[in-house]
Amino acid sequence: MLAPKIVLITGANRGIGLEFVKQFLQLKSPPKHLFACSRQPETAKDQSSIDSANAFVASKVQGDGVNLRINNAGIGVLSNIHEANREVMAKVYEINAIGPLMVVKSFLPLLKQAASVDPAAPLSCNRAAIINISTSLASISGNTSIGFHGITSGFYGYRASKAALNMITTNMSLDLKNDGILATAIHPGWVKTDMGGPNALIDTVTSVTRVMAVMGKLQGEEGTGKFYNGDNGELLGW
Repeated sequence: MLAPKIVLITGANRGIGLEFVKQFLQLKSPPKHLFACSRQPETAKDQSSIDSANAFVASKVQGDGVNLRINNAGIGVLSNIHEANREVMAKVYEINAIGPLMVVKSFLPLLKQAASVDPAAPLSCNRAAIINISTSLASISGNTSIGFHGITSGFYGYRASKAALNMITTNMSLDLKNDGILATAIHPGWVKTDMGGPNALIDTVTSVTRVMAVMGKLQGEEGTGKFYNGDNGELLGW
């Protein structure tokens, strides 16, 4: 059963992130503390803002650490090979790949602290976990056509930055396994949000319900370093 004690979610001001907040608070055993974070564009590249957030969380959890970090914040830019440029690519990478890495790096002591509370427990989202919200569009093995639901675009920045996030996820899973921290990427489906648009297939309630069901089943070494389709719980190809 999914019941982490301390949860921190980025991109929680709207869409999938906000729905995560709502559904965690509705659990039979809701978190003791839930930190809902949102990005401020003017300070998105400022490491001090991340460190300040870490210090604030540490002051509130009082030694419990952070059990579950959900990296949900991200942007999608519709760009084909003719529209992609250095500025667009750099911006998308900064937010979708570099940002989550820097946030995890800053919060790592709190994740390790949570994992150490029960060192004999298997890897899980209740003990200590990093869940990176990715996309099926980041699957290199699944990228057999540049079309996506009628849109003839390669999504160069979005696909590439999320593929980078997937690699970061596998690195984390290997680096942090011995610390008792799980790290996995999950595709939430094509969701009706500002990013997904009105023609998307599912709403935020359906998406988050399914993703949380996947998170609840992640156990042990089999649950870490994977890329799951939140729609059905099946593995996606890297």
